Amino acid sequence: MTGPARASAGFADVAYDEAMRRARALVPALRERAARAEDGRQMPAETLEDLHRTGLFRFHQPRRWGGMELAFVALFDVPAEIARGCASTGWNVANLGVHHWMLALYDERAQEEVWSKNPDALIASGIAYPQGSGRRVDGGLVINGFWNFSSGVDASDWNMLAVMVREGDRVVDHRMCLVPRSDYEIVDDWNVMGMRSTGSKSVRAKDLFVPEYRALSMYLARGGSQFPGARVNANPLYQVPLAALGSHCLAGAGVGNAQAALELTIEAIRERSTSYTATRMRDFPAVQLRVARAGVMVDTARLVIRADCLEADRIAREPRVPTIEEKLRFKRNVAYAMELCTEAVDTLHALAGANGIYDRYPIQRLFRDQHTLAAHIGFSWDAQGGPWALVALGGEFSSPVM
Repeated sequence: MTGPARASAGFADVAYDEAMRRARALVPALRERAARAEDGRQMPAETLEDLHRTGLFRFHQPRRWGGMELAFVALFDVPAEIARGCASTGWNVANLGVHHWMLALYDERAQEEVWSKNPDALIASGIAYPQGSGRRVDGGLVINGFWNFSSGVDASDWNMLAVMVREGDRVVDHRMCLVPRSDYEIVDDWNVMGMRSTGSKSVRAKDLFVPEYRALSMYLARGGSQFPGARVNANPLYQVPLAALGSHCLAGAGVGNAQAALELTIEAIRERSTSYTATRMRDFPAVQLRVARAGVMVDTARLVIRADCLEADRIAREPRVPTIEEKLRFKRNVAYAMELCTEAVDTLHALAGANGIYDRYPIQRLFRDQHTLAAHIGFSWDAQGGPWALVALGGEFSSPVM
């Protein structure tokens, strides 16, 4: 097989600390570009170039294809650092980066088809299973659907589209179908309040044949080594259950955004006086307490999410599959962490006073971005808190992809 040899000069020698250094170094440029990126409703060309040049999309791509194959916690840490510069960019690094991790679960033929041609290939997704339908045919599936929120789709060469496979009225499988750009339509409907430069447009596919090797059953990605790609990707990194930890990468955008709000607020308050009394803002105890509260909420959110990632990695290396209660605890934790980040941003936005209403003041964008990203179903406390409590209290919870 020639693919890995061609890709071997990529980023396989980039360790965690170097990846984080590269992410940190991009923050000033991302902050400078953020307003223009928002106007363009997608990542600017220079940002894409920077991310490809540094390899930061490839933090979990297998080393055999030139990826970094970093420890699982990088799934959160790299996007969180990037999001200090731009939440939308952090979101896309998380989303597009995690799809390299997911492709490693697929049949080796799918990996070869994508990475042997272009190891830098970007893969978008449509993750809502009810938005897609599939039926079995000889050699694979025929799928139809309309999927919202396909982040980074304009820059992507491929897409992973979620479908429920039915036999009659009965759902018999949940698949993520890997399809090339030529096989789906991009629908430009991304006119939104925040996170505009994610370019999360919708996609449509009609009567599309997907070969079996490009249609991964999510029942094989619930933890452990049952997935087709395990034969060539044996790192326990790839045995972490996707549905339980899939939102933790995107949470990096929320934590990084809240951290940026804290940093920008501190910078502004250090020298700022009120317009009426010339008293320094930093001397007000109420201001001090608001900044302190926001800081501890951001730190707590980061610690909670990183602890989940480290524990999931440890469990995979034991090796075992997490229990359903453990999986639901991970989902509970990330939703709570995002509530903390949103509260922190709200607190800091309130401190901006009248300045916070001007487009020129960055925190208004961070405020809008935080509330937009927090609307993701994985961060809904109402959706993610109850199932863990139900199981902890002795009840039963069932989800086919968990």
